[in-house]
Amino acid sequence: MAIMLDPQFTTFTEQNLPRTAAFPRLRYMGSKYKMIPYLSSVLSNIRFETALDAFSESGVVAYSLKEMGKQVTANDFLHFSSTIAKAIVENPGVTLSQEDMELLLSPNKDGRNFIQTTFQNLYFPLEDHQFLDSVWSHIEDLPLYKREIALSALCLAAARKQPRGVFTITDLRYDDGRKNMHLPLRELFVKAVEEYNNAVFDNGKINSVMCEDIFSIDPSGFDLVYFDPPYAPPKDDADYIKRYHFLEGLSRYWRDVKIMENTKTKKIEKRYTPFAYKRTIREALSKLFRKFENSIIVLSYSSNSVPGEKEIYDLLREVKGDVEVYSVPHTYSFGTHETAKRRQVNEYIFVAR
Repeated sequence: MAIMLDPQFTTFTEQNLPRTAAFPRLRYMGSKYKMIPYLSSVLSNIRFETALDAFSESGVVAYSLKEMGKQVTANDFLHFSSTIAKAIVENPGVTLSQEDMELLLSPNKDGRNFIQTTFQNLYFPLEDHQFLDSVWSHIEDLPLYKREIALSALCLAAARKQPRGVFTITDLRYDDGRKNMHLPLRELFVKAVEEYNNAVFDNGKINSVMCEDIFSIDPSGFDLVYFDPPYAPPKDDADYIKRYHFLEGLSRYWRDVKIMENTKTKKIEKRYTPFAYKRTIREALSKLFRKFENSIIVLSYSSNSVPGEKEIYDLLREVKGDVEVYSVPHTYSFGTHETAKRRQVNEYIFVAR
């Protein structure tokens, strides 16, 4: 059923989407960075001007759509994902200046110590936690897009220093020797700001970002909708809060979230999504497709998840007359250490019109 895409598309990004090729990479579960050459080749054969990236996650797909000249709306129910999208998708061209950096790197202006107190002996050394508190003491003095770049850079720096980029562990048992894991967060932050500054551009369209449950969004006005929901694996889970709770909290200084004090990782309460569980995913996908049935639907999904290719095809056929399926061989690597588990799967791209 599926059309196998040619591996030659791996060069597509560098040739046609150079900004996306240099996208500030966040080690994010399910990130579509490596899939962009294939996605962009498929999307380039579809006529559309407005697009919704409904589960923007790392932001790379929404960003590539922006580089393609589309009017983009990005959405994610996680605050830190929406923050990244605001910084480089919605942002029409604002960057952090040298003066802004001098402010952000200056001493703690109000003596706040929430991070260093709450996460003492977890994740990072004391001086790194002190640095995070200090930067946050200045962030709110910045206008919107400058603030979002600074917050995105803080999250990127923290993810790059944390083993495997996830916050389910609190020690260095997975130290794989990467230089970033032994650099001060201050240094990683400065580099991340440079990367985000370089990523900012104006594509001449009014792009926007939301932080909503997908089912609360008005479906009208989008020529094309792109869905990359959490995959429902046969085993384990797709709990993004469990893995990235520190980044979610950091992006909002833990305001309006509840820390589960009885947990070793000091994670925050997760937000339920029906897409993450095999018992609810089918109904959720069906509801999603019907909600956006007036738009072209493009869906990414993995062969290592439920439901399978045939069932998703049938669900799409219930609302669309023409459904194409493309397949891309993909290797998932869980970690970068020598004993990391690597799993061969197929990534599917469904196009329904």
